[in-house]
Amino acid sequence: MDKKLDIAKVLEERRLQLILKRAMDIVVSGGALLVLWPVLLLVALLIVIDDPGPVFYRQVRVGKGGKEFRIFKFRTMVVDADKKGLAITVGRDNRITRMGALLRKTKLDELAQLLNVFVGDMSFVGPRPEVPKYVGMYTPYQRQVLLVRPGITDYASIAYRNENDLLAGAEDPERMYIDVIMPDKIELNMKYLREISPLADIRLILGTIAAVVKG
Repeated sequence: MDKKLDIAKVLEERRLQLILKRAMDIVVSGGALLVLWPVLLLVALLIVIDDPGPVFYRQVRVGKGGKEFRIFKFRTMVVDADKKGLAITVGRDNRITRMGALLRKTKLDELAQLLNVFVGDMSFVGPRPEVPKYVGMYTPYQRQVLLVRPGITDYASIAYRNENDLLAGAEDPERMYIDVIMPDKIELNMKYLREISPLADIRLILGTIAAVVKG
């Protein structure tokens, strides 16, 4: 069976569920922004106090249909960090600020992506959006992950929660990411695409919360 046609068929059959998924994204992200704004403001203040500069880091990522967008993240690295190293973070990267290390460990830096979810760039659950450089290396089969909105969390986010540490032990971190980690992440994304539904999203969100607490 053509794997590409298989994924497209699954998404077509679940069109109504995907509409419901988007409606849930809008309602929940909008409500979360209203409820959590004091927390978001506190995080923003702590970032500026620790390392003066922009509160948000807006990096170009590739979304649904291959359309590029800018992802919102609370800044966890020094200003212009993308000009001072790789597009991936390896081990105890010296570009990470003190506050940034805490935000990354607790995943609070991802809260800013509620904005991306609300406006429709992203969903709560879906394949994590990749930078254009690495998407350009995708095979036609792998590009199927671009058939849906990217997400804040997915199976790969849980499986590779300690990705930085894995890369730190590699002789060539970027090559390991491209040849080993990225293909495995995409296969995990394919698993999600074949079972995509609001119920699957709820299970993944609960699994992500459990992984963060356990970590």
